[in-house]
Amino acid sequence: MLKAVARARVASPRTTVALKNAFRSASRPVSDQAGSLLPQGWVPTPYVTETVERIICLNGAVDESVSASIVAQLLFLEADAPEKPINLYINTPGGSVTAGLAIYDTMTYISSPVTTTCVGQAASMGSLLLCGGAAGKRFCLPHSSIMIHQPSGGYFGQASDIAIHAKEILRVRGKLNEIYQRHLTKRHTLEEIERLMERDKFMGAEEALDMGLIDEILDKRNKDEAKKD
Repeated sequence: MLKAVARARVASPRTTVALKNAFRSASRPVSDQAGSLLPQGWVPTPYVTETVERIICLNGAVDESVSASIVAQLLFLEADAPEKPINLYINTPGGSVTAGLAIYDTMTYISSPVTTTCVGQAASMGSLLLCGGAAGKRFCLPHSSIMIHQPSGGYFGQASDIAIHAKEILRVRGKLNEIYQRHLTKRHTLEEIERLMERDKFMGAEEALDMGLIDEILDKRNKDEAKKD
């Protein structure tokens, strides 16, 4: 019995080699180890070209995850070069008001001017982000669709809680209307904006330009740059 225990305690040559290799791997600097061993984290990566454009794309519904990514990219690009513009391309059906306002507040907070361009659609919160870009730098492509409306929500529970949430929705609606009024290129009273927002209002590029949501309709990049020159 004692001999059997003694034999069990002696490691096999194969086990010894494996242990030595594991020790060597653990002893190497972290930079020399395989990439799979390095800690991996979520990092929002902007679409950054080498010289001219620093691009962020907002695609899909606006929720907390998308908002966090866009905000992080805006802050990263501003830290990289505060004086250079950031190009935000928008194609969204809208989404969470609070998530969208987080993006809007960051756009107005940072030093870098944010150029907004609608590609596809900018509906609901997307239209506010489109309108909230730098003055003179809000564009859309010819076949883009823009939709504005008042915020919607639902709540059930005690009557007093329902009244509280109804009051909050009305407060948010007033704030959104004030933001639109601040950025529209054509003057509208708050009462006029409230009437426009009463129901879903869909617009093409020309209608959005007439309303003052955007500054220009982009047709061809080379043509537009030639006009500026």
